[in-house]
Amino acid sequence: MIVNYRLGRHTQRRNQCIIEIAGVEDKNQAAKLIGKKIIWSSPKGKQITGRVVSPHGNKGLLLAAFEKSLPQAVGVKVKIAD
Repeated sequence: MIVNYRLGRHTQRRNQCIIEIAGVEDKNQAAKLIGKKIIWSSPKGKQITGRVVSPHGNKGLLLAAFEKSLPQAVGVKVKIAD
């Protein structure tokens, strides 16, 4: 699930998102998912792909970079592919 976009003090990067994966509890488990493919699907069937770039924090969140900006995607579930 997408938790938030990557934020700066004055900027919001809509092509980079912070993702929470069920079952991933710490940064060691999150580090094993680096490089995995992420797929976001719209209700109309449009898909935007991205990759897991790095762990984010100590609680198992991930930072993912997508090829395009995501429209209103906070709270939406994503799929992890190999």
